[in-house]
Amino acid sequence: MATTNNNDVPIKEKLTQLFNLQKIDSKIDEIGILKGELPMEVKDLEDEIAGLNTRARKLRENIEDMENQENRHKANIVDSEALIEKYTKQMDNVKNNREYEALTKELELQKLEIQLSEKKIREIKGQYENKNETLRATEARLEQKNKDLEAKKVELEKIIIKTEKDEEKLLKQSVKAKKNIDDRLIKAYTKIRNSYRNGLAVVSVSRNSCGGCFNKIPPQLQLEIKLLKKVIACEHCGRILIDQDTMDADENAMAVENAEG
Repeated sequence: MATTNNNDVPIKEKLTQLFNLQKIDSKIDEIGILKGELPMEVKDLEDEIAGLNTRARKLRENIEDMENQENRHKANIVDSEALIEKYTKQMDNVKNNREYEALTKELELQKLEIQLSEKKIREIKGQYENKNETLRATEARLEQKNKDLEAKKVELEKIIIKTEKDEEKLLKQSVKAKKNIDDRLIKAYTKIRNSYRNGLAVVSVSRNSCGGCFNKIPPQLQLEIKLLKKVIACEHCGRILIDQDTMDADENAMAVENAEG
């Protein structure tokens, strides 16, 4: 695919501008690679820690609720024992069978209440130990994750301190370089760049192949690329193609001319 441009700026200059922009943006990408997955790892750890904190909080609330339930059942046992003692004393003063039967039923009821409360306490104790074990494991994991997060943050901070000046400088250069390129080319460049993980939108022809996808470039198309008369994209990957030797030769010639001047 080849396109021509009707703007006054020569295609050669447009390609040079795009090539220079790519070099700047690639240096920014290198800093990103230096940081690696650290920013993502930090974010993932922060999310995991937030989840673990929520889980630990809910476990503590469950444990506290179980403790309250156990205390209520213990209080019920104390109350039932007091009533049993009261009814037992009253048994000595019964006047008829109806009173005796009524007290007997109350005694049986309170004994059942005690048995039920004791059963509930045993169940709670079993759940309580499981919840505590889960909480201890969660807190241990949380402690380790906090240590991991701190280490990752320190590592990331060192890289940021080391690279932030260069990155800031390069970002400004990228913005400045984009201002000199027409919007249509910038849109195409940005779209291509965002399509590939390595961020390469402008690539050179190397060993008769595209420097991006490594597919062969026909000899006639290579000749057209050298002439710098058109903006030519790889028919396979869509990246903008340039001739590295031509670009380097022009750059060297310009450097010599500036030195002589």
